[in-house]
Amino acid sequence: MPELPEVEAVVRTLRPLVEGQLIHCVHVFHPIALKPQPTSRLVELATDRCIQRVDRKGKYVLLRLDRGLVTLHFRLDGQLVWFTGAAELLGRANARKNGVHVDVAFEFGKGALGFADRRHFGRVHAWESPNDSSGLASLGIDALSTDFTVARLRELLAESVRPLKDFLLDQTRVAGLGNMYSCESLWHARLDPRRHAKSLKPEEVRRLHKAIVSVLARALECCLHPAPDFRDSQWWFQGLEKILRAYGREGEPCRRCGAAIQRIEQSGRSTYWCRRCQK
Repeated sequence: MPELPEVEAVVRTLRPLVEGQLIHCVHVFHPIALKPQPTSRLVELATDRCIQRVDRKGKYVLLRLDRGLVTLHFRLDGQLVWFTGAAELLGRANARKNGVHVDVAFEFGKGALGFADRRHFGRVHAWESPNDSSGLASLGIDALSTDFTVARLRELLAESVRPLKDFLLDQTRVAGLGNMYSCESLWHARLDPRRHAKSLKPEEVRRLHKAIVSVLARALECCLHPAPDFRDSQWWFQGLEKILRAYGREGEPCRRCGAAIQRIEQSGRSTYWCRRCQK
């Protein structure tokens, strides 16, 4: 599942392609990608509108129009695909031979942008205002924003009795972290993922804040080198496995103390951690 670093890399790569471009036509190949909104809503709000800016909030991509907003959320497997123009889009979208899966596409004067998710979990929604989106409105502080300070994290932790791992996954608290980077942040901070959030001491809060920021920054650097290639529908981020210290390493030695990395289940998700050095 794309988390904050992957989505931020997508946004930075997408900006020079679409900012300032007019959406001439909206193609909806699979309406399920728009649910629960009707197809007509996206078509009406996005057609003949100019993309003024591409932003990110949490794991959302925001296409800010000259009037209104389009949000893209990749969920588990969503991705973007770039076409040279309408001819290539219509010739390859969901075609049996040399085809590319596309759910929704935005046609510009120069090129076309497709949103694709074969499992149909990802969503594309249109809004007259950001305030109309309950998903955006519910998001907590962005983990890469300047507002994400040690003091703010301390306040949020003090309000929660949930296990640390569940706290970090709660997008209404801190937006952008997913399963992988939550595990990594807790490993770097040497914190037991099962501890109650409010139990952290001031020094432990500082360690956790530093770990979150550094883990996300390093992952973003990795996601940008190489940058996303929207022309290749099979492309995915390379090299992330090289920076992982806990996630997906069950049974392998901890790179800090040598003990075996453990996997436990928390709220239906796998948590990877070192029982010896995470306290």
